[in-house]
Amino acid sequence: MSEHVVVSVPSESWARALGPLDGAEVVVWDGTGPAPDPAPTLVVPPYVATPDVSALPDGVRAVQLLTIGYDGVPEQLPSDVLLCNASGVHETSTAELAVGLAVLSLRGLDEDVRSMASGEWKPSRRTSLADRCVLVVGWGGVGRAVAARLAPFECSVTAVGTRARVQDGVRVHAVEELPDLLPAHDVVVLACPLTDRTHGLVGAEFLAAMPDGALLVNVARGPVVDTGALVEALRDGRIRAALDVTDPEPLPADHPLWSLPGVVVTPHVGGNSTAFRPRMVALLRAQVARLVAGEDLANVVSRTVAS
Repeated sequence: MSEHVVVSVPSESWARALGPLDGAEVVVWDGTGPAPDPAPTLVVPPYVATPDVSALPDGVRAVQLLTIGYDGVPEQLPSDVLLCNASGVHETSTAELAVGLAVLSLRGLDEDVRSMASGEWKPSRRTSLADRCVLVVGWGGVGRAVAARLAPFECSVTAVGTRARVQDGVRVHAVEELPDLLPAHDVVVLACPLTDRTHGLVGAEFLAAMPDGALLVNVARGPVVDTGALVEALRDGRIRAALDVTDPEPLPADHPLWSLPGVVVTPHVGGNSTAFRPRMVALLRAQVARLVAGEDLANVVSRTVAS
């Protein structure tokens, strides 16, 4: 027997995008103000890194995030409320940005764009992604998507995860191997989740182990990097950085990361592309259909993260 489901979405635009759903009612609730009555079966909070879901009404069975990352969310929820992430929605777009940031920084395209303002023609020989050695830290969906997009660039890719393993024919190194791996890699792409283990993973020792001229690309979470240590390394001019995420976030206007040489900053837009809404709508419709049919939800995440 099918169940009548109520799903709350954070805005009218999300409600319009979902459209009519068989066996389900769509209501708009962004988590502020009075909760809908009856309580939603499935709550979709706003598209922010760590939504506030600490005051859900009784009767909520699951929370469906609009993000892959879910740091800071599980501890807000009672144990009987399932948490689902947006796995399968953002990987392609985030990987696309990671590769774009690497090409932009290595080829000095940011410098060329700035030269346009003054009409300067300043040709120089730049570093190609071809023949570089790239270390991808985090072998979840985003890390694997980054590696797949790097393949046509004729560079070598080394995978790093929380534990050593062979996955789909790829040797994945353990995070403990980073001190030995870093000196041999020209580009490091951070694509790992934020956990107790990865918080501050990229500190002074990590950065010192990167070779001169190496590039750090961060599409993970800002706190994976010790910002103070990164600023000092960048001031030395020994490494470069291309960052879609920072700590703090938003980055204050007077922060040195805006003006240090060799730095490119984008405002946490890895997943925020035209690919986001239609893919997320497809996931939400599938999740609601599962609830109506009494089936298990997809993308249920555990209270701990590994990749």
